[in-house]
Amino acid sequence: MFVHMVLSRHVSKTISRSSTLLSASLRSQHLSTFSDHFQSLLSQSQSEVSPSSVTSIIDGLKKLYIQKLKPLEVTYRFNDFVFPLLTNSDFEAKPMVMLLGQYSTGKTTFIKHLLKSNYPGKWFCVFVYTYKIANLSYGNLFDNVWFLIIAGAHIGPEPTTDRFVAIMSGPDERTIPGNTVAVQADMPFSGLTSFGTAFLSKFECAQMPHPLLDQITLVDSPGVLSGEKQRTQRSYDFTGVTSWFAAKCDLILLLFDPHKLDISDEFKRVISSLRGHDDKVRVVLNKADQVDTQQLMRVYGALMWSLGKVLNTPEVTRVYIGSFIDKPVNDAAGGPIGRELFEKEQDDLLSDLKDIPKMACDRRINEFVKRARAAKIHACIISHLKNEMPVLMGKAKAQERLIDNLASEFVKVQREFHLPPGDFPDIEHFREILSGFNIDNFERLKPKMIQAVDDMLAYDIPNLLKNFKNTYD
Repeated sequence: MFVHMVLSRHVSKTISRSSTLLSASLRSQHLSTFSDHFQSLLSQSQSEVSPSSVTSIIDGLKKLYIQKLKPLEVTYRFNDFVFPLLTNSDFEAKPMVMLLGQYSTGKTTFIKHLLKSNYPGKWFCVFVYTYKIANLSYGNLFDNVWFLIIAGAHIGPEPTTDRFVAIMSGPDERTIPGNTVAVQADMPFSGLTSFGTAFLSKFECAQMPHPLLDQITLVDSPGVLSGEKQRTQRSYDFTGVTSWFAAKCDLILLLFDPHKLDISDEFKRVISSLRGHDDKVRVVLNKADQVDTQQLMRVYGALMWSLGKVLNTPEVTRVYIGSFIDKPVNDAAGGPIGRELFEKEQDDLLSDLKDIPKMACDRRINEFVKRARAAKIHACIISHLKNEMPVLMGKAKAQERLIDNLASEFVKVQREFHLPPGDFPDIEHFREILSGFNIDNFERLKPKMIQAVDDMLAYDIPNLLKNFKNTYD
């Protein structure tokens, strides 16, 4: 009886262990099968883009982004730190030109000069008084006032443009509110939703039929605040919006007035946000016929000195001098030399604008490569911070230490992965965004994703340029 009980216990333990090992084996086999299947899907998504399935350079870039770059951006939250994810409209959008400057430097007038007409905008009223003010009384006020309603973009010496306006080609003249524009799939402005309704209420699209707008899109901006006005905070991140547009635009025009050469704090922040896009920036000294030749020389020197302090680059910035309005040049101020100079400068700037469509494809490739390198560096930074976190205890203190010593962590990443230090993001901006995340939830480095981006930069894009020509050639 005793022997029988011992044998029964032994057999039951053996069966239990066998079933445990069998279930573990099946679970391991299942996980292995799932892992192999995931890796096969990943390798398929990162396979080379077939030239036969690509119809143009832009089409090839779209497919490379979806198959190789976008998985890396999503995995390491690149869209939360740097740029929103790209859509088809971002690749197919027309070249954009943005105008920046302080109020009343001639941004809207410059656009009117290019289009030879006003673009659709907000309605505004002009009050025309028919009697002298002394004869007016409260009772007959409206009997003595005519309301003249004028449509179009308002131009004046006071701050007039209070919103960002994208002037685009359209079948008829109309304006589209910002909230509507941001959700239209055929327009490249969906990324602006990240700035909230406060900004979208200050953004609109003006459409009108025009041959120039068939080739490019113009972006008018509010005047940058200066003096006492800087103390009034905007309801949205003005610098962040200009940085977003700078990444999308093919050309950025900084307009200055000979009587407003001072660079305010907000204007300095705006210009600093353009770093990384220095090749797109052109400086325009507008209304130059309002000063004589001697004063113009002094104004030009003062402008170059002010820009040198803000841009912080040894290279000299190209400055176009002229008077970009529909009125004739004031010969009394500039003289014949001024007229000849202004005409040559205007021709140079207009030829620069005409070359934008020809350079659009090259610009797309350039921005795509810059984005891919930035995404790779971002993935290396995020994975490094994840590896520095402890496994069990002290995670909050470790995250605080990493955020405080972010500069030294950047140096470690740069040395570990042999990355150029000039391509790293701004430390303060990165620290501000990083403080809102839990580093422990980030992903560790996935070498296959990094290798896919490296192969794309080394092989896929050169092959794409080899097989297809520029659309405008």
